[in-house]
Amino acid sequence: MKQSVKFLLPGTAIMLAVLLWVSACERAEQPATTASAIDPVSFAINAERILNADSETANWLTHGRTYDEQRFSPLDAINDSNVGELGLAWYYDYPVKRGMEATPIVVDGIMFTTSAWSMVFSHDARTGELLWSHDPKVPKEWAVKLCCDVVNRGVAIWEGRIYSGTIDGRLLALDAATGDLLWEVQTTDIDKPYSITGAPRIIDGKIIIGNGGAEYGVRGYVSAYDVDDGSLVWRFHTVPGDPEKPFESAAMEMAAKTWNGEWWKLGGGGTVWDSMAYDPELDLLYIGTGNGSPWNQQIRSPGGGDNLFLSSIVALRPDTGEYVWHYQTTPGESWDYTAAQHMILADIDIDGTPRKVIMQAPKNGFFYVLDRVSGEFISGQAFVPMTWATGIDPETGRPMETANARFTDEPAFALPGPPGGHNWMPMSYSPLTGLVYIPAQQIPFVFGHDGDYAAKQGLWNTGIAAVYAGIPDDPDQQAAVLSMVKGEIIAWDPRTQKDIWRIQHDQTSNGGLLSTAGNLLFQGDAKGEFAAYTADSGDKLWSTDVQTGVVAAPVTFEVDGDQYVSIVVGWGGSIALFAGKALKDSAYGNKSRLLTFKLGGTETLPASEQQRVVLDPPVSTADAQTIALGKISYANRCMVCHGDGAVSGGVIPDLRYLPAAKHDIWDAIVRDGALASLGMAGFGDALSKEQTDAVHAYVIERANFALKKSN
Repeated sequence: MKQSVKFLLPGTAIMLAVLLWVSACERAEQPATTASAIDPVSFAINAERILNADSETANWLTHGRTYDEQRFSPLDAINDSNVGELGLAWYYDYPVKRGMEATPIVVDGIMFTTSAWSMVFSHDARTGELLWSHDPKVPKEWAVKLCCDVVNRGVAIWEGRIYSGTIDGRLLALDAATGDLLWEVQTTDIDKPYSITGAPRIIDGKIIIGNGGAEYGVRGYVSAYDVDDGSLVWRFHTVPGDPEKPFESAAMEMAAKTWNGEWWKLGGGGTVWDSMAYDPELDLLYIGTGNGSPWNQQIRSPGGGDNLFLSSIVALRPDTGEYVWHYQTTPGESWDYTAAQHMILADIDIDGTPRKVIMQAPKNGFFYVLDRVSGEFISGQAFVPMTWATGIDPETGRPMETANARFTDEPAFALPGPPGGHNWMPMSYSPLTGLVYIPAQQIPFVFGHDGDYAAKQGLWNTGIAAVYAGIPDDPDQQAAVLSMVKGEIIAWDPRTQKDIWRIQHDQTSNGGLLSTAGNLLFQGDAKGEFAAYTADSGDKLWSTDVQTGVVAAPVTFEVDGDQYVSIVVGWGGSIALFAGKALKDSAYGNKSRLLTFKLGGTETLPASEQQRVVLDPPVSTADAQTIALGKISYANRCMVCHGDGAVSGGVIPDLRYLPAAKHDIWDAIVRDGALASLGMAGFGDALSKEQTDAVHAYVIERANFALKKSN
C-alpha cells in the first residue's frame, strides 16, 4: 500500500510565492471571488451542525442532506399547487463532456459540486456566479481503469474545508472560500487500478472514503482520514487477503472461512464505491460493498462459499473501524449484484411495533428492510422481475436461488442483468407519505462461464464469456430483448413490501430522486426531461427539457426567502457507455450543466446543437473467423466504454462513424495510445496485433451493417 500526504501550507516566503503562482495558474480564467458572497463563518460546518442538519431546512449540508440519507426536504414553498410556475433561474456550463453524477452541497447561499474528471466548483447559489474552481488534473489515461465513466458524486464540507476524491485515488482538502489546495493524500496503491468516484462522508472529524476497481482485480476497503492533516486513522478491508499472512482484524479471519481457492491473487473485490449512512444515536456507520473480482464465483472462489463481505451491508464503529454486524444480500455473489446502492435510515412501525430500520434496494432486485441496531433481517421482496431467485427465506434471510442461476453448466438468461434492478442513482424516503421512491430499471443479460479466463489485473476481468453478452443483431430477437429494457419510478411501502404506484419510462438509467414537504417528487430522465410529480400519487405536474440525459439527483434549498431546486445534468455513466443497442432511444448526447430553478424563473437555455454525422465506413473484407475473434476481443476489452455492438450511448465517439483518417491510424490509437491524453489508453500490452486487427475488422463490419440497415 503506497500512501503519501502532501501539505501545501506556506511556511516561508518562497513557498508562499510558489503557492500563489500555482493558484493563479489554476484559476487564471476564473472570475474573481465575490467578497460579499463568501462568509467564512458560514463554512464552520462541524459535528453539531451536521447532526442537526434536519433543522437547517434552508441548506443541504451533506450528501443525503442528513446522515440518515433520506433525501427528503421539509421545504414546501414550491409545492403541488404552484410547481407549474417553476422556471429556470440560472445555469452554468461545465468544461467537460462526460457523465455528471454529483449531488451539490449548499451552505448559506454557497453551492459546492463536482464534474467529470474530478473537478470541483463553487457557485453563488442565488445567481450561479462561479466563485472558484479546482482542477486536480487527473491523468486522462486513468479512464481505462474505471468501469463506469470518469464521474464524481460530490464533496463533503467541514470546518471551512471542502473534501473530494479523484478518479486516480487521491483525497483532496480545499479551502472552502478560495478553492486553494491545502493537502492531498493518495488513498490507494497507484500501481493498482483503484479509483474514487463516490462522495466522502465526514463523522466527528474523520473523512470516510472508499474506492472502486473490482472489475479490474482489486481488494476492497474503506478508510478514515483526519480532516486536519489527511493522516490515516483506520482502514477496514471488506474481503480477506492472503490467509498465509496475518489478518488485519478478527472480521477478516472470520470472512476468510467463507472463501475457497486463491482469491487474493485475483483481487477479491467488495469495493465500497458509493453508499454510506450514519446513525449518531447508535454511533454506527453503515457501508455498502460491491461485487466479487472477478464476478464469476467459479473462478474467484472454486468450491463456493458466501465470500464475505461481498454484496453486503456492514455496520462499523466510525471512531475505530471496528466491525459490529453485517447482512449479505447476495451470498456467493456471481452476477455483479453489488450492495453499494443507496441506503436509507428511518424509524417506522412494522406490524404495530416501532423499528429502527435500514432500507436498501440493491442490484439483485430485492427491497430489504433490516433492523439497523442488530442487522436482523425483517423483510424483503422483489421490486422488479427476476430470474435468479424465487424469494428470500424469512428464517435465514437468504435468497432462494433458481436452478442454473449460477450458469455452471450452460449459459443463463438473467433478470436483473449486471446494471441491476436499481443502480447507484439515489432513492428518496418521505416521512410524510411513508414511501421510498426507487429509480428502478430492467435490463436483461446472458451469463456464461468463461472457460478461457486469464487474470490480468488492470483490465476488464469478469470471468463471464463475452460471446453470450449483449443485445442480438437479429431483428426479431433484438425486438424481443429490447421490449424488456425500461426504467421506472416505484413508490414502495417498506412496511408492507408492496408498490403503491409506478411511473413507466421507456428508457433505462434515469436520474436519482428528491422528495419534499410540498408533496413533490423530482427526477430527471435519460431522455432529457426534468419533471415534478405528486409524492402521494405520482401525477406529473411539471416538466422541462434539459437537452441532455440526466443521471444525478436534485437538491433543494432556500436563500433570502426563495426556494430553489438544483440538479447537475449530463448524460454518462456505465449504461451510457456500454449498453449500446439497448439505448437506441436515448435522445441526447452529453451537455454538462448545473441547472437551478425557482418559482417565476425566466432564464432559457440556448438552442441545442445537434451534430450531424455520416456513415462512410471502409468496405468490409475480413472473413467470418476474424470478425468472430474481433467480437470476442471487443466485448472483453472495448465494450465497457464503446458500447455493446460498437453502438455508442452518446458520450464516447461511435466507432462505426470513424472517419477514414482514424481508420488509417488505428494501430497508433488502439495499440500505441496516441489519444491517451483524451482518455483512450493504448492496449498494445494487453491485446496481440492479431486481436486488435480483428477488433478493427469487427468495427468495420458493424459500421457496414448499420449502413445497410439505414438504406
